[in-house]
Amino acid sequence: MYEVELKLRASHDAVRERLDALGAERTGTVSQVDTYYDAPHRDFAETDEALRIRREERGGESVTRVTYKGPLVEAASKTREEIETGVEDHDRFDDILAALGFSPAAEVTKDRERYALDDYVVTLDTVAGLGEFVEIERDAPEDAVESTRQGAVSHLRSLGLDPDDQIRTSYLGLLLDSS
Repeated sequence: MYEVELKLRASHDAVRERLDALGAERTGTVSQVDTYYDAPHRDFAETDEALRIRREERGGESVTRVTYKGPLVEAASKTREEIETGVEDHDRFDDILAALGFSPAAEVTKDRERYALDDYVVTLDTVAGLGEFVEIERDAPEDAVESTRQGAVSHLRSLGLDPDDQIRTSYLGLLLDSS
C-alpha cells in the first residue's frame, strides 16, 4: 500500500472555512512527537527512507507507532511505501533500536487537526519551528496512485489552494534545512 500525500503551506483559518463549506467532517485533534532515527547500516538521507517512532496524545490517551517510510515513488507528490505498526512500550522499543545501533537523529513536534473529505484525510498541521501546513492524503494500491493523486489535486483546488505550491520535503527535511 502507498500513502499518496500532498502538502503545502497555508493559513488554517481560510482552509477551515472552505472545509466547512464543502461539508468536511472534523474528526479530531492530536499532538505528535516524531523521533527519526539514523541507521547503522545505511544513510537514510541518501536512500530517501525514514524510520520513525511517533508518540501521539489524543483525548488524554497516548499511542506509540513505529513507521518505515520508503523512498518517494513519483515526482508529482509525496507518494511512498509506508509500513506501520503499534508499539506497546515506547521506551523499551527505543532501547531495542539503540541495542541494534540505531540512534535518534531529530525530533518533529506538531499539533494536527483532521478532517474527512470524501475518501481523503485533510490535516491542518502546526509544526514547531516551521509554522502552518495543510496535508491531504489517502492510501492507495500501486495501480491507483495516479488517480488518487489527481483526486487530491482536485480537493486542494476546491480548498482554494494551488497544488503547484506543493512541498515534497518532509517536515524533518524542512527542519534540518532551517537549522
